[in-house]
Amino acid sequence: MHSCSPCRCSPARFEAVRGAALDITGPISSSLHEVTATAAGLVTGAGDYWDAAGQNGKLKREGAAMRRQILQARAIIQENRQLKATLKLREAQQDAIAVGRLVGSSFNSPRRFAILSVGTSDGVRVGMPVRSPDGLVGRVVDAGALASRVLLVSDRANIVPARLLRGGIPVISQGRGDGTIDVRPLEVGRNPFKRGDIIITSGTGGLYPPLVPIARIVKLDDDGAVAIPLADPANVSFAIVEPPYEPAAAAEAP
Repeated sequence: MHSCSPCRCSPARFEAVRGAALDITGPISSSLHEVTATAAGLVTGAGDYWDAAGQNGKLKREGAAMRRQILQARAIIQENRQLKATLKLREAQQDAIAVGRLVGSSFNSPRRFAILSVGTSDGVRVGMPVRSPDGLVGRVVDAGALASRVLLVSDRANIVPARLLRGGIPVISQGRGDGTIDVRPLEVGRNPFKRGDIIITSGTGGLYPPLVPIARIVKLDDDGAVAIPLADPANVSFAIVEPPYEPAAAAEAP
């Protein structure tokens, strides 16, 4: 009968063998455990995913609603500023006829008009100039009892005697029908304009009072320039109607 050698069958040697086996099989057992845990968590993970997706959609909707509210609040603030500026302008213009809201304008037409929410019942008459705190808007060409139609300074039919704020050089402002203004000097042979120059009314010929801003030069050409109106109807909410300017009456005023 064979007997085991103490050196070969000692508990210490078997413990070492089991330890080596554990070292080898340990990573495999760990991997199998992770696979089992992952499989078990798929259902819970899917539920969490759909919950997160639903919450994300809700947050996006709430964010979009908040952005709309912010834009509306900014629009209201801007409109209030314009109204305050317009009312302040009216206080400065003691002969102002009425303050109205610009409720519409023709952007897709070669003719440039805006609708003002005041009419003959407010004292408005055809031929009266219309301005905002930013500058000249145009003049009244039709007046109903409750609303008026304003010919904008950017319309081809609107010609305004003006001058260059820098240096006072007399010029002519005429609408181009595309939302911009063509500006020409009265003196032929030289171009006095620079980009950024401001054009103001001169008061020559009456109708429009002097020193009202009209436009800013944005482009030069051979003998003139192209300007954009400072009182853009797209950004102007309120405007005042004034009586036609009469140079003789202004000269006689104390």
